[in-house]
Amino acid sequence: MPGIPVLMPRARSHTAGTPVRRAASARFAPAAAPVIAIDGPSASGKGTIAQGVAQALGYHYLDSGALYRLVALAAMSATTSLDDEAALAACARSLQASFENGEIFLRGERVTDAIRSEDCGKGASRVAALPEVRAALLARQRGFRAPPGLVADGRDMGTVVFPDALLKVFLTASAEARADRRYKQLKEKGIDANIHTLLRELRERDERDSARRTAPLQKAADARELDSTGLSIAEVVYQVLEWHRQITAKVAGSNR
Repeated sequence: MPGIPVLMPRARSHTAGTPVRRAASARFAPAAAPVIAIDGPSASGKGTIAQGVAQALGYHYLDSGALYRLVALAAMSATTSLDDEAALAACARSLQASFENGEIFLRGERVTDAIRSEDCGKGASRVAALPEVRAALLARQRGFRAPPGLVADGRDMGTVVFPDALLKVFLTASAEARADRRYKQLKEKGIDANIHTLLRELRERDERDSARRTAPLQKAADARELDSTGLSIAEVVYQVLEWHRQITAKVAGSNR
């Protein structure tokens, strides 16, 4: 997605170990803290779009995928098996991570680039399929919900984590377009990559995420689908903001 949108106030970030507020259920007060949930497959651009929308609205931002990548990185650093569900769940519960000014830290060490490696991504996909790990991170993710609002991106934000989200977006793109984006991102960072290998791995990731028994990747029944293939970042951000404007205007009108 070429093009860079004009972004406004910086999205707020929080320490993952001490979220703004914890919640035990999905019953929240949307009027007090509305949520925009952006779900979609790997490399669909949902993180970039979610950050752009959050900055434009002055909302908090949650990169749920980063939490699973952090668990995978912490586990691999500690040589914990990615098949040891109990140990991984314990790691998720005690995760010492923070998000500050666009950077991600684990136990005080900057890991923004480390969690974006292909190995970490593969590990995160395995970790995310484990029910105990997902349960351990659920309350932490919901804890990011606070006024004036939250933009959350992931694969189950609208179906599991925030089923009462004010706006749900399912962001898609062709596998070829997503592989090309990932390839360019890696090359810009000086990381060697093969476009054919990336395409195969993306398709395999899609299959794993869609087929897992716990919180599979799927479009929420009330989500709006947006295909970003061929669109610029600015165009996609604009569309999400326009949907948000329409919904909030409708809610305001019904409350008069």
